[in-house]
Amino acid sequence: MPAPSAILAYGYMESPIGRLLIAGDADGLHRICFPSESRAKQPPAAWRRDEAPVAEAFRQLRAYFAGELTGFDLPLRRAGTAFQNTVWAALCDIPYGETVSYGTLAARIGRPTACRAVGGANGANPLPIVVPCHRVIGSDKSLTGFGGGVDIKRFLLAHEQRVAGTSAV
Repeated sequence: MPAPSAILAYGYMESPIGRLLIAGDADGLHRICFPSESRAKQPPAAWRRDEAPVAEAFRQLRAYFAGELTGFDLPLRRAGTAFQNTVWAALCDIPYGETVSYGTLAARIGRPTACRAVGGANGANPLPIVVPCHRVIGSDKSLTGFGGGVDIKRFLLAHEQRVAGTSAV
């Protein structure tokens, strides 16, 4: 995530899961905040309200929620550690409408014993939905941990499974 003082443009988008705060700049999308996050209600003072730099993100997210888009094509600005960026890249490889466990994701990045660290990186994902951290579930198929709350995670998974024609978690 960019430093709190970084000047980003932002806008609010109404969605089936509530009002999303979307922030970015000319270099790409930096942040998507769920309604339950404190930043979603009050962005940092340095940010400016301007939807133009994030208009394409709005368009693609609307198409996603309408069931017309199953993959995003947006420039992303992921400011994280090397490990977090590895996890976030692996999240993008989880097919639409499918889920994997934290353990499976850890194994996929070559760190099979790093389940908790993968969970921490997953939770720090600044671009939920677009970088699909909601597709990671507990090894017992439970809907554990999610920045937007379990109800939003459940909605996103059900939405994708309905559109993809796959079975429920």
